[in-house]
Amino acid sequence: MSPECHVRLTPRMEEAVHELRRRITACFPQAAFVVEEGFDPEEIYLATIVDIADPHEVMAVVGDRLAELQVEEGLPVYMTPLRPITRVVTQLREREAATPPAPLPLT
Repeated sequence: MSPECHVRLTPRMEEAVHELRRRITACFPQAAFVVEEGFDPEEIYLATIVDIADPHEVMAVVGDRLAELQVEEGLPVYMTPLRPITRVVTQLREREAATPPAPLPLT
């Protein structure tokens, strides 16, 4: 994903995305963002990349406000919390190294 945003947003959608980014950055200053369009239905996704153990902690910061934007204001904006791919690969390698394969049953 590229961190650049080339998505056309209405002024209200742009304001909503900036508000979510500000709230997230206040708690997670290292966060990176990618804004992407969904096509069916048309919607906006704010992918939030944060190098923390549980990326769903990000949702705790903006979850209520995100629901308000979606339900009360009718804005089709969604947020997806992600970990950096390097962290995911490292964790997978650590898990593989720590977990020996299960022995086959003898019959």
